[in-house]
Amino acid sequence: MHYLLTYDYVTDILERRGPYRSEHLRLAWEANEQGTLVLAGALADPVDGAVFIFDCEAESQVREFASNDPYVKHGLVTQWKVRPWTTVVGKEAKTPVFPSCSE
Repeated sequence: MHYLLTYDYVTDILERRGPYRSEHLRLAWEANEQGTLVLAGALADPVDGAVFIFDCEAESQVREFASNDPYVKHGLVTQWKVRPWTTVVGKEAKTPVFPSCSE
């Protein structure tokens, strides 16, 4: 199943992330190497949040990732949310749906 993890950041995230950024990125890259985190990054203009795409067995894996993230632990994330994502288009879609041919 695909899952989306979204973060809302504090307004001064760019100024405050320094001491935690390396550990935050290490956690993300480890999850990527394990095959559970597909893609992740901050939203831009403004930098007020982030989006993570997970491909894993259980929502609990995504929640565990967020709970261990230093950005969350140190209050740089004001709110986070996990949502199951029903992917239907693309090579990596978990539940592909194709258009019907009614010509």
